[in-house]
Amino acid sequence: MKDFAALGVLPVFAEKLVGRGITRPTEIQRLAIPPLLEGRSIVFRSATGTGKTFAWLIPALQRLLADIDCSAPGDDTAPGDGAAAGKRHLPYRGPRVLICAPSYELCSQIKAEIDFLTSSENIPAGSLPSALLIGSVNLNRQIDSLKKGKPLIAVGNPGRLLTLAKMGKLKFRDLNFFVLDEADRLTADDSREESDELLRLIARETSGLVIAACSATVSAKTSEQLLSLRMEAAFIETDEQEILREKIEHWAIFSESRRKVQTLRSFLAAAKPGKALIFIGRSDEAEKIASQLQYHHISAAALSGNTDKKNRKEAIDGFRSGKIKALVSSDLAARGLDIPGLSHVIALHVPADSEVYIHRAGRTARAGKRGIMVSIGDEIEMRRLAALEKKLGIIVRPKELYQGKVCDPE
Repeated sequence: MKDFAALGVLPVFAEKLVGRGITRPTEIQRLAIPPLLEGRSIVFRSATGTGKTFAWLIPALQRLLADIDCSAPGDDTAPGDGAAAGKRHLPYRGPRVLICAPSYELCSQIKAEIDFLTSSENIPAGSLPSALLIGSVNLNRQIDSLKKGKPLIAVGNPGRLLTLAKMGKLKFRDLNFFVLDEADRLTADDSREESDELLRLIARETSGLVIAACSATVSAKTSEQLLSLRMEAAFIETDEQEILREKIEHWAIFSESRRKVQTLRSFLAAAKPGKALIFIGRSDEAEKIASQLQYHHISAAALSGNTDKKNRKEAIDGFRSGKIKALVSSDLAARGLDIPGLSHVIALHVPADSEVYIHRAGRTARAGKRGIMVSIGDEIEMRRLAALEKKLGIIVRPKELYQGKVCDPE
């Protein structure tokens, strides 16, 4: 199975992927697409940047197209126009595909990928309407879009989806494909209550549901929670350290805690990265560090849980365009963030948790490219990094800053 056609992917979607330069499926796409197309639920784990979104999105859209076409009356429509006919004749009782993700940014990125795949002359315009349902948008406007747009695909965060469902504005009676993206984040302690309630509500209203749950780090605990949804699911995983080992260089730079920001400035001046995503330990440090970088004429912005929607959008848009060279972020604020051409990820705090390290490093080396993960830490953090090196099977190379250059130590 060396191409998408061999996996059962329709030409309309395979051709869209070619437009992105994607001609061969990744390992997780080869493993996940066939069972989802067959209607089997799966929980899968694969490293960040391995194409997980298309692994579940293509089957979801393809099954939806087939469902609409089969449900459409055949006596008053032209051949091949089933999708459009299905939209005209089927009674609307809610979306057929529901995608739940933990952050507004990730939900927005998924909606953009849906628009990309469905914007084809071979898919009748308006036959696959979709809606973005996130907490930062006016609720009445979203209710109106559900009423008038009758979306067959809905993307949202658990809190807003739950609110709309409790109000009776979002129905699950016709739901047949449910996705939990970044499933470990959705089932973490700070999100678990809302996610649990949403899952129970969906389970009560549906039967025969196809579920796809994925992340770069799906724990056994997460799998058990998801499997409680009256479903049988296969667990699929790829070598999650493959990209960490082969596509990402791992560097370590020693710095005393009080000099970390100065070391960061020196590194940015020496390495001259096109774009650098900088992770900090505490969310309240983001604005302070970004301001210090700005003071020294480095174009920087901050993301944290307290960043409002307007400033968040400006920061991410500026970073994507290259106007902002350094984006300082907490782990939660950067979850699901996909920035093309991100060359360097820099950690000013070395985590003890290997999953945190995987998610951070996975922001770079996406879509087959290479990247660099830099850890700037003190003596205690360097010991943590050594433990991560052993656990993850990576090679961390020590580096020094000398005379304006990044050097190997003598």
